[in-house]
Amino acid sequence: MNEIFHTEQIAQMEISDEYSLSKSSENLESESLTKQNGYNLDEVWGDSTYMDSFTSDYHIDQKLHQFANFESLDDLYLDIISPPIQSFDDEIINRGNGEFQDSEVVESENKRLHVLPSTSLEILTKYGSRLRSLNRGKINVERYRTDCNRNGSRTLSTETIIRLAAEEFIQSSSQSSCELSVLSHPYASAISGQVEEDFKELKLLRNLLSCAEKVGEEKYERARRLLLECDKMSSSTGNPVERLAFYFIRALYEKIDRETMKFKGKTLADPQEVLKSPKTTQIAFHKLLPLSQIAKFAGFQAIVEHVEESRKIHIVDLQINNGLQCTILMQALASRVEHPLEYLKITAVGTNSRPMIEETGRHLTSFAQSLSLKFLFNVVVVDDILDLNEKLFDLDEDETIAVYAEYVLMNWIARPNCLDKLMQLIRTLNPCVMIVCEVEANCNSPIFVERFVEALFFYGAFFDSLADCLKNDDENRMAAESTNFSSAIRNIVATEGDERKIRHVSIDVWRAYFARFGLFEVELSMSSIYQANLVLKNFMCGDSCTLDTKDKSLVIGWKGTPLSSLSAWKFQRRCLY
Repeated sequence: MNEIFHTEQIAQMEISDEYSLSKSSENLESESLTKQNGYNLDEVWGDSTYMDSFTSDYHIDQKLHQFANFESLDDLYLDIISPPIQSFDDEIINRGNGEFQDSEVVESENKRLHVLPSTSLEILTKYGSRLRSLNRGKINVERYRTDCNRNGSRTLSTETIIRLAAEEFIQSSSQSSCELSVLSHPYASAISGQVEEDFKELKLLRNLLSCAEKVGEEKYERARRLLLECDKMSSSTGNPVERLAFYFIRALYEKIDRETMKFKGKTLADPQEVLKSPKTTQIAFHKLLPLSQIAKFAGFQAIVEHVEESRKIHIVDLQINNGLQCTILMQALASRVEHPLEYLKITAVGTNSRPMIEETGRHLTSFAQSLSLKFLFNVVVVDDILDLNEKLFDLDEDETIAVYAEYVLMNWIARPNCLDKLMQLIRTLNPCVMIVCEVEANCNSPIFVERFVEALFFYGAFFDSLADCLKNDDENRMAAESTNFSSAIRNIVATEGDERKIRHVSIDVWRAYFARFGLFEVELSMSSIYQANLVLKNFMCGDSCTLDTKDKSLVIGWKGTPLSSLSAWKFQRRCLY
C-alpha cells in the first residue's frame, strides 16, 4: 500500500503574516499552522499524527443501486409511515381520569397483545432497530450507563434516558398495553437498573413526550400545562438532559402559540444562516469534537485517492466555511512524489458571505505558499442557487474535478427546484467523484410526533457529545446551544410548510434522490475507514463515537445514535434524470 502523505516530507519553512508552518523534530507530528490571531494546525487538529497516513489502496465497485422513482425528497421522509395518533393517559394533568384510555383496545386478550399501544411505540421501536443496526447487534445499555463526561459527573447517557423515559411513557398509556410494551421495547430491562439521580431526568423527558403527544392530538391547553411542569425541571446551563429539554420546551411553546394563533414573537431568522457558527466556535468544535474531523479526514482521503494521478486538480467546495478541510488535501498533494502537481484550484460556492469566503481564500493561499504549492482560489457567489451556471466556473479541459459537499445539500430540501438545479450543474461539471457528508436523521416527516421523536433522539445525542467533550460553562458550547441548535430545534418542532427549512433526511433518501441524476455510490476505501479510526484514537472521548458502514457509506454516531453519514458518488455516462 503506497503512502500519499508523509509528514516528514514537508520541510520546515516560514509563512506569511497569515500563517506559519512548523514541525516537531522529536515525534514528526503534523505541521502547525499559525495565524496572527493565535490558532495553528496543532491547536485545530490536535495531536494529528493520523495526518501521516493518507494512502491510495482503493478499489471501486461500480454497481448502481436501483431505487424506486419519487417526485421529491418529501416522498421518502421516513422508513415507515405510521397510523393515526392514538391517545395517552395524562397523569400529570388529571390523575385517575379514564377519558384518555386507548379507544382501539380490542376485547380479545390474545388480540390485545398484538396491538401497538400507540404510534409513538412504533416510532420508538423503529428507532431502536435502527440503533441496533448501527452497533452490529443488540445494544449494550450498560456500556453507556456510567459514562464520565468532561465535567466529572457519572450518569446515564442522554439517549438511554430518553429511551427509559419513553418506556415509562408507553407503559403509562394503559394497563392493558403494559405487558406488550415491556416485552417489545428494546430497553425495557434497563428500567430496573435506573438510579435515584436519574429520576428527575426520566420524569422530565416522560412529561415532554406526553406534551408532544398532546400537541399532536391538538390538545393544546393540556400540553401547555404539561410544559409548565417541564419548565420547572429544565435549565439552559444544567446537565445535557435539562439543556436539551429547555430548548425543546421553548419550541413546543412556540408550536402551541402558532397553532392557536397566539404567536407574537419575532419571526425566526433563517435557521440555515444561524447554523453557521462564528469561526471561533467552528474551530473549537473542530478541535474538541471528533465528529468534524472524522468526516473531513475520511472524506478527503477519498478525494486524494480519486485524483492521485492527476496533475491539474480542481476542487469545488459547496460550503467552504473556514477551509480547514482543504489543508488536509493541500498537505497530501504537496508531499506527492509521483505525478507532480501543476496546480490545485479550489472554487468556493455560496449564496452570500463573499467577504468571509474571500478571507478563507487568503488564508489558504498563504498556506499553499508555505508548501510551495501552486494554488488558485476562485469564488462563485450568487444571490440565488438558481443563478448558478457552468460559465461562472473557471474550467480547464484537462483538469480533474472533484466536488465536496459537507452539510450543504440539506439546505435545499425545502426548495427542490434549487436542489435539482444544483445537481444538474454538478452533473455538467462531470466530477471524478462527489463526496457528501450529511446529517443522518429523519426530521422531514410531515407528521409532527414522528418529527419530534426523531429530533429529540438526534439532538439528545449531540448534546451528550458536547457534555462529554466540553466543559459545562464552555462559552462556545453555550453559544452554539443557545443559537445554532436552538434555532434548528425551533424550526423542526414549531414550524410547518415553507417556514420549515431544517429537513434532515437519511442516507437512504439521498441514495434514491441521487439515482435520479445518474449517480451511483462507490465504496469508501479501507484507507478512508482507517483515517476515521485514527481520528477517534486522538480523542479521550473517542470510545463514545461509533462508526459503521451502511452499504457503501460510513455512518458516524455518538453512543450508538446516528448523527452523520459520509458517502462517495460518481456519475454514469448517461444521466437518468
